[in-house]
Amino acid sequence: QVQLRESGGGLVQAGGSLRLSCAASGRTFSSYSMGWFRQAPGMEREFVSGIRWDGASTNYADSVKDRFTISRDNAKNTVSLQMNSLRPEDTAVYFCSMQIMPYTWSSSTTAGWGYWGQGTQVTVSS
Repeated sequence: QVQLRESGGGLVQAGGSLRLSCAASGRTFSSYSMGWFRQAPGMEREFVSGIRWDGASTNYADSVKDRFTISRDNAKNTVSLQMNSLRPEDTAVYFCSMQIMPYTWSSSTTAGWGYWGQGTQVTVSS
C-alpha cells in the first residue's frame, strides 16, 4: 500500500520561501518518478514539477520555473520542493504524487500519476 505524506506547508509573505517534503512508503521509491501538484480554491489540480526515478531529469510548470526546485533522496525515500520568491498566486494545497508504473518518465506532465498524498496548505500573503 502506497503512502505519501507531505509536510512543510504554512503561511509566508510574498517573496519568502518554503520547503515541502514528501515521505513515501509502500513501493521501491527509487523505481518511481515523483511529482508535485497544487490545487487552489475553485480551480483544478495542476502540475507543478516532476522528477525522474533516478533524479536525472526534472520538469516544471512555466509558472514556477526558476523559482521552484524539486529534488529527491532515494536513500531516505523523500522528495522535496524548494519554493523561493513565493507569490500570492502560489497559494494552494500542494500534493505529492507517485507514478503508477515504475521506470516511467514522460514529457507529458499529467499522464500516469496514480498515488497521492493528503496535501499540505501553502498560503502566501501579499
